[in-house]
Amino acid sequence: MAPGLYLVATPIGNLEDITLRALRVLRQVDRIACEDTRQTQKLLNHFAIETPTVSYHMFNEGDRSIQLTAELKAGARIAIVSDAGTPGIADPGAQLAAAAIAAGVPVFPVPGANAALSGLIASGLPTESFTFHGFLPSKQGQRRSLLEALARGQATHVFYETPHRILEALADVAGVFGEMQHVVVARELTKLHEEFLRGACSEVLRTLSERSQVRGEMVLMFALSEAVAEVQATTIAEAVRALMKAEGLGEMDALKRVARERGIGKSEAYREFQRGQSRAKRKPTMD
Repeated sequence: MAPGLYLVATPIGNLEDITLRALRVLRQVDRIACEDTRQTQKLLNHFAIETPTVSYHMFNEGDRSIQLTAELKAGARIAIVSDAGTPGIADPGAQLAAAAIAAGVPVFPVPGANAALSGLIASGLPTESFTFHGFLPSKQGQRRSLLEALARGQATHVFYETPHRILEALADVAGVFGEMQHVVVARELTKLHEEFLRGACSEVLRTLSERSQVRGEMVLMFALSEAVAEVQATTIAEAVRALMKAEGLGEMDALKRVARERGIGKSEAYREFQRGQSRAKRKPTMD
């Protein structure tokens, strides 16, 4: 097998997700760089692979990339794997790949399982054009700002989300795009309890809210049609100004009504209002 860096996709749930090529590469490389050596060792033990491993994760990625790149330049054959899925996609791997390329070392993709793509192709949403955004921000203000900035059109937006934040994320999707926004949540992909929840955002949110516990990593997906997006693109600042002009309301009274109509708290509405005002001031004017 040729010297170089091998980016090897591993199962995201079902062990049969592994490819024959991935098994051959993992057996023949000099060592395997793992996001979590303990997690990868379970996979290696299952397939009787005895290749040495070394840790490579977000906390040592910089220093380890220097070390592994030096070995690669000397002719080593190194595979990199994440705990599940494809390295470099919301997981460590991209930094080492870039370092290897800069050093003139061949980089070989070994394709396989990926949660984002697996969820997308079974979602029923448009697949001709899509954007993968990784994980949504954990803070509500940042999350809503990101959602408000999403491109409109028929492209599908794909996110990863954790079980303890999915309800908050869906609530913000409903708050920004409306309760009837169609969403798809893919849960426990390729595992025994794989599940797809498809429907209006409010319905999916209600379904998950009624469960005693929400488990499993998730893929959240939706597409924003031009017609819906045109109506829903109004920012809180724009809605407040429109009410002030149409009904002669004061700024705070208008803000309270907008917050009530959108189902959000007054303090949250005020923060969004301030962000909208700041963005409006930064826009260039035409003389």
